Amino acid sequence: MLEDAVRVESLTVLSNFRTDVYRCLTARADALFELTDALLCTDGPVKALVDLALAPEHRRGHGALYDALNSGRIEAERLRAALAALPLPRTNDGRIVLAVDVSSWLRSDAATSPDRLFCHVHGRAKNAAQFIPGWPYSFVVALESGRTSWTGILDAVRLRPEDDATAVTAEQLRAVVERLIAAGHWTEGDPDVLVVMDAGYDVTRLAFVLADLPVELLGRIRSDRVLRRPKPSRVPGTNGRPPKHGPEFALNQPATWPPPQHTTTTATTRYGTATAESWDRLHPRLTHRTCWLDHDGELPIIEGTLLRLQVDHLPGDRDPKLVWLWSSATGVTAADINRWWQSYLRRFDLEHTFRLFKQTLGWTRPRLRAPEAADRWTWIVIAAHTQLRLARPLAEDLRRPWGKPAAPGRLTPARVRRGFRNIRPISALPARAPKPGKPGPGRPPGCKNRTLAPRHDVGKTVKRDLTMTEHQDRRG
Repeated sequence: MLEDAVRVESLTVLSNFRTDVYRCLTARADALFELTDALLCTDGPVKALVDLALAPEHRRGHGALYDALNSGRIEAERLRAALAALPLPRTNDGRIVLAVDVSSWLRSDAATSPDRLFCHVHGRAKNAAQFIPGWPYSFVVALESGRTSWTGILDAVRLRPEDDATAVTAEQLRAVVERLIAAGHWTEGDPDVLVVMDAGYDVTRLAFVLADLPVELLGRIRSDRVLRRPKPSRVPGTNGRPPKHGPEFALNQPATWPPPQHTTTTATTRYGTATAESWDRLHPRLTHRTCWLDHDGELPIIEGTLLRLQVDHLPGDRDPKLVWLWSSATGVTAADINRWWQSYLRRFDLEHTFRLFKQTLGWTRPRLRAPEAADRWTWIVIAAHTQLRLARPLAEDLRRPWGKPAAPGRLTPARVRRGFRNIRPISALPARAPKPGKPGPGRPPGCKNRTLAPRHDVGKTVKRDLTMTEHQDRRG
């Protein structure tokens, strides 16, 4: 009886979300919704966008598919609110853990597509990296506890050439947390929301901008950073200006490290022994550069907790691995230290989501010209992934004869998608049947398209001031 109640509740939540998604489609709604169903019910990875028009769930022609992406309209803010209102993944202790990261839709051959940036791509060789034109998207997801390939996507924003990545991330995180509070997922007295991120983010700047929200920020920092300890107590009778910063703490110079406040040792199944050491009240020495260039007045001192995590080895490797983390919280306990580094390791679950998007759902397969069409397709993929997450208790393990059986409740997103065609008929089907019609005349035979599409440059469009004098003159 309990299992039946869970299935009924899951089906109700899934049907309500499908109805909410349909209401967010304010132009070409039926074509966009059936495109989502075709993406969910097609067997195997998506190789080409036009192949989705052959699915039985897509009752319209391939022309309607492309017309929906190019001329449709999705109310993104309404869809974001619908995502925040869904049951939220949490850790075992009930805390909300969010992860933010950027994934790029590479478009190196799309000279006629605007708003492209140079996206950092890791190469296959060691220390090899490339910069390829594309559309970078910033994602915010909710994480679960334990090893899993599931995440709850809450927001996605395309980074534009004129955007400041740190400012956009701050606005994105603020909007997500405010929507979660409005949906009742966080109330006064609950533990702060933990936000984990990689080394590409300025975690101290984000901690300063989001200081008024109930969040803790945890980010990886480079191993060659130099932080400052709290300023020492002033000796009576000392002359001169009091120091603002304490002694240096160089991450690559153990001689500058004081004894840690906490040291914990944990045995893991994948990494061997994990040793974590923490130092309280460490801060970076800020200067009027980069994101602090426009800061008025004296620069703040942003104190936090530094965490040094070392494991015996990574999977498939015998060498020890060292990671430095910085948290915006101070005065923490040993239990907080263990919770932090374990939550940071859960951030890599987002990589499974990106791999599912690109290799199975075909997120980067369409060759769309307009970035607005790319945004619509991105939201279609997000809506499809969310429906897979809601259908987890309803799906059966339709494994291949050569596949391994999955444990109950441990189906991967790809396996849930394999059985979604059996779930769709019992859920809400708000899309209307297509009206009879015939294709348009198209371009007359022998008539060439003589209007060339404009070419667009790649990269930032905002020119930075070369000197502080130019910057101060522009501000004045």
